[in-house]
Amino acid sequence: MIKIYSARWVISSASAVIDNGAIAIEGAKVVGVGFSDEIKTKFPQAECEHYDESAIIPGLINTHTHLELTAMRGYLENEETNFFAWLRKLTLARLELMTPDDIQVSATWGACEAARAGITAVGDASDSAVSSMTALKEVGLRGVVYQESFGPDPRLVTENFEKLTTKVAQLRGLESTRVKVGVSPHAPYTVCGKQLELISDFAKSERLPLMMHAAESAAEDLLIRDGCGLFAEGLAKRGIEWKAQGISSIQYLHERGVLSVQPLLAHCIRVDERDIEKLVASHSKVAHCPKSNAKLGHGRAPFAEFLRHGVVTGLGSDSVASNNTCDMLEEGRFAGLIARSDAHVSAAEVFTTATTGGSRCLELEGVTGELAEGVQADFAVLSLSATHQVPNYDPVTAAVFSSSGRDVLLTAVGGEEIFRDGVITNVDEQRLKARMLEIARKLHT
Repeated sequence: MIKIYSARWVISSASAVIDNGAIAIEGAKVVGVGFSDEIKTKFPQAECEHYDESAIIPGLINTHTHLELTAMRGYLENEETNFFAWLRKLTLARLELMTPDDIQVSATWGACEAARAGITAVGDASDSAVSSMTALKEVGLRGVVYQESFGPDPRLVTENFEKLTTKVAQLRGLESTRVKVGVSPHAPYTVCGKQLELISDFAKSERLPLMMHAAESAAEDLLIRDGCGLFAEGLAKRGIEWKAQGISSIQYLHERGVLSVQPLLAHCIRVDERDIEKLVASHSKVAHCPKSNAKLGHGRAPFAEFLRHGVVTGLGSDSVASNNTCDMLEEGRFAGLIARSDAHVSAAEVFTTATTGGSRCLELEGVTGELAEGVQADFAVLSLSATHQVPNYDPVTAAVFSSSGRDVLLTAVGGEEIFRDGVITNVDEQRLKARMLEIARKLHT
């Protein structure tokens, strides 16, 4: 059965806006994109649904999340000026205060928030990857869940690496056509050099996508270059020896073989021209998280430079513990505006980053990120009729600079409507909300 969705505009990509357009869906795929009259003539028996003063857009893609931390929205505000303390409080809460069911509920609530905001695919880094995979599957999202690995102590490399490979073997059984498994050595300051090498080799041999945090903070830069600062002091207190590398985080990851996997690197704030050239040469990708970067006071990643050099770049929210919302339209607006202090970034470039850029980051190019015949029917309907959006001279500009996830009317993944009429269709949001409030009371006390 074919269904046609039509609207005042169809934005099949940032450079292709169709006035009075439509898309035709059969099963999980798009089978037609064009002017509404033409699509209806081509599929005369199809069921039709029209949205006035709205735009049908490709599903938005969040390339860097931590869904399991959704319960910590606003929980770490007092620690934001001390990244080491922030990480410590987060880790203790997750490991000592939250039960496995708490983490599952937290991840599922985060997936609901994404679906409500027109996000159809996510790249989720998770210590509890089973929970994240289950959450994505229950809500109906597409994505890659990267099983995190930790281990700064080189004496524990074998043990930590075996834990990772065991978890990945278990996660393989949970993969589906929509949800895949990846690996994530957490960061250069939480995973020792030998473990980075083992995980990189493992990712290549098993054909697993790899994601990690990189070049995120001053503390990380001080540790890698000079062997000093908060992270160095923390390692010393645990009896872990660290030798200053005298190079940037990006150069260090290159030496350890991480860049050979063509990884997705989250943040990349503290990078110079040589680092960017290394990213381009290695076909590494960047998850740009401007709101989280700003909220934690880490600085600004050179978004405009990434685009100018051709670095594959997507947008990421990071966890709502460091952002407070999972909203790619809001993230894109922030990314575009803050970048303009260095160079002009257009609405079209931001829109592309949030869609096709994200699909390339998650290795989903040709599957999602655009509206074209043969791709998966991942799309959202964005209302452009509210006071804050009228008048509208260009729907791409209106989407990026006037809209937010709250303006989304419908979200579909693989042709399945997972958010419609203000309701997530596959899970009981009221039960989840009640549980989230229980978790919040526990964390607060």
